Amino acid sequence: MDDAPLLDLAAGLARRAAAAIEAVRRAGFVVDRKSDESPVTEADRVAEALIVEGLRAARPDIPVVAEEEVAGGLVTAACPAFWLVDPLDGTRDFAKGRTEYAVCIGLVREGRAVLGALALPATGELFGGILGAGAWKQEGEARRPIQARRPPPEGLTVLASRQYADDPRMGPFLAGRPVAERRSASSALKFCRVAEGAADLYPRFGPTMEWDSAAGQALVEAAGGAVTLLDGTPLRYGKPGWRNPDFICRGA
Repeated sequence: MDDAPLLDLAAGLARRAAAAIEAVRRAGFVVDRKSDESPVTEADRVAEALIVEGLRAARPDIPVVAEEEVAGGLVTAACPAFWLVDPLDGTRDFAKGRTEYAVCIGLVREGRAVLGALALPATGELFGGILGAGAWKQEGEARRPIQARRPPPEGLTVLASRQYADDPRMGPFLAGRPVAERRSASSALKFCRVAEGAADLYPRFGPTMEWDSAAGQALVEAAGGAVTLLDGTPLRYGKPGWRNPDFICRGA
């Protein structure tokens, strides 16, 4: 199966959603709360509507599982192939005026993330990757291939989720590893930095959902990295409730 047209579709929608998010940011917005008390804004809703409508119109044969639809009670069963969409990953940072938020569109096939497109609205960066076919980064109209790096001699650059940067499991996990730098960051942009070789390790301790990770995992693995559970087995998709266990994202 040629996944290049599917990546073009996802990347184009991610880019359009990023522009819509920035338009909402400039116009101003209010922050509402979902039933789980997590924040949601008009940018989340506008971006998701744009993405899911575009995916369903272009490929009605591939079901879409999207964060805000699931929060609204739309139940979609896992199937052999489906999209996972997080229209605005990092809503907390978006609402606080920070720049660390992302648009994530991933394609799952037989439980594996095989394709991912991620846009970083605040910086204008766009990333895409297909498992087995490589990954790229686009800024403006210029697109170049990217690859996860081998850790440099001076040690690892480690990314930690800003919300869970002080998790007590981080210290024991890093013990004995040569660490040159630790940074805190939010959203799926951490996958992007590992995929492009700007960081080496992103241990995720704390809850995530499948739409938070599918696009990023596909991107990192297309770039030569890996996303696994703590025991080294692959992070898979279509799990009950769409919930992820702890995982590790690493470069080459």
